[in-house]
Amino acid sequence: MVSKKMLDLGSNRSTIRELFEYGKMRAEIVGKENVYDFSLGNPSVPAPSEVKDAIIDILNTEEPISIHGYTSAVGDNAARDAIAANLNKRFGTSYTRDNLFMTCGAAASLISAFRALVVGHDTEFIGIAPYFPEYKAFVNASGAKFTLIPADEEHFQIKFDLLEKAINKNTQAVIINSPNNPSGVIYSEQTITKLAELLKEKSSELGHPIYLISDEPYRELVYTENKPPFTANYYNNTIICYSYSKSLSLPGERIGYVLIPSEADNMQEVYNAVAGAARGSGYVCAPSLMQKVVARCADVQPDISAYRKNRDYLYNALTEIGYECADPSGAFYLFVKAPNGDATAFSEIAKKFDLLLVSGEDFGCKSYFRASYCVDYDMIVRSIPAFKKAYEAAK
Repeated sequence: MVSKKMLDLGSNRSTIRELFEYGKMRAEIVGKENVYDFSLGNPSVPAPSEVKDAIIDILNTEEPISIHGYTSAVGDNAARDAIAANLNKRFGTSYTRDNLFMTCGAAASLISAFRALVVGHDTEFIGIAPYFPEYKAFVNASGAKFTLIPADEEHFQIKFDLLEKAINKNTQAVIINSPNNPSGVIYSEQTITKLAELLKEKSSELGHPIYLISDEPYRELVYTENKPPFTANYYNNTIICYSYSKSLSLPGERIGYVLIPSEADNMQEVYNAVAGAARGSGYVCAPSLMQKVVARCADVQPDISAYRKNRDYLYNALTEIGYECADPSGAFYLFVKAPNGDATAFSEIAKKFDLLLVSGEDFGCKSYFRASYCVDYDMIVRSIPAFKKAYEAAK
């Protein structure tokens, strides 16, 4: 006998992963150069040179037990000090290492935050479409309920009337992701301010804090002068989940953190619960070598010029064909309206031209598909005829 819940999670891969595996199979048949795979958000830009230099210097100068041994469960002091200093410098905050818990990437950050806030079988977390579908898997695996607010498909901000109605006595947190995966849209300052006001009002009304879980792995990948508002500066009960997977191009190294501001209600309890949730998830500490790298590279910003080039070319080419796209201000995704209004059906049409596009159905938007442009520029150029054929076939 096995857990049915875990069996379902393990037996049913995400649509993204299924499409990626299909692409690998097609590449063996028609050649890799003839498959236009926009499925995965796997950074194509190499890690900054500072990362490589840090790794080499650490390996050459530090003792092996220091490099590869355990750190404290909460994380290496030098890494947490460096992250706190960077955030304070950029956002005018006053964090210390004690506000930070190092994790095995954003997934571990989110799972730890969700599990820390589950207070009973009625606990509820609210997500806002379009959303990263693993949120639902993480929440359900934590023993809680996941409720989804439909997307504002005009501006891809938040439908506050629906969110307000959805918040109830069992709501522990609202989850946001900006810049957003899959839309690439950034929540405006007006949106974050209004969200903070609503959560303050509802927390007071319900008699318990409603936390804001802000998933921010794309925070540094922004192509406009209007940067994403730093959510914790607008709402005290914010829990920030961060990963260096995108900013430092280190998705496979699994390094990130949870930030709990000192101003948050029950801050120390929440922090300790996050630590307990991480412990209950079975890891002793985040990867030691990568914590040392972060300590040295906390101030390093990514070179997004390649992503910008890809974004501009793909966006201009698709809109010229006739596609409609959400405003791609951040991250490395285009969220595009399917010409036939049915993204799942359109994704199947696109596959006939070896064009791999992720249906927005799993993201909570059935009429949009996601194209990840963190890929080779030449592949984007070669793919445009396939986009034209798919568009014409769907009309």
